[in-house]
Amino acid sequence: MALMTLLRDLARRTRQHHAIEHATLHMLAARFPHQNFAGYSDPLGFTIYGDVDAETLRRAVGDALLRLQAGETGLAIHPNCGTNLAVATVLATLAAWLGIGLPGRRHPLDRLAGGLFLVLVAQIAAKPLGLHLQGYTTLAAVGDRWVAEIRPLHAGPNPGRRVRAHRVLFE
Repeated sequence: MALMTLLRDLARRTRQHHAIEHATLHMLAARFPHQNFAGYSDPLGFTIYGDVDAETLRRAVGDALLRLQAGETGLAIHPNCGTNLAVATVLATLAAWLGIGLPGRRHPLDRLAGGLFLVLVAQIAAKPLGLHLQGYTTLAAVGDRWVAEIRPLHAGPNPGRRVRAHRVLFE
């Protein structure tokens, strides 16, 4: 029972951090429309990749938290989320597999055409499905989260900053 509680808590925190990460990326994109940013979330916080100084990121995270807490839940959804990429990849792979294996199509060009058609349909369906699934991979109810620390991340060629979050304890 304790293990299930722990796993639920880890999943909840990851979903909350994922929502804050997305909202932060929205804030950064509004301030720096010609810069690229990316993020990654986990139970302890999230990482923002891109050229941004600590104070600017701190303001973006603060604005993101305030706006999510004020009810702007749409900020938890991001069009460039990895969830969208995963959905598109799975659907396209299944569509190609089904299209190539369609019964009654023996000629390789017929199978290829069938596979390409189904991949196209999968790609069209992937975006709205991915955005919908983000409702399960993010959690905009972040009233119990606060930023504990933002520090530079020195891993690989891309600059990044690690945002560590904690739960607010009410007494």
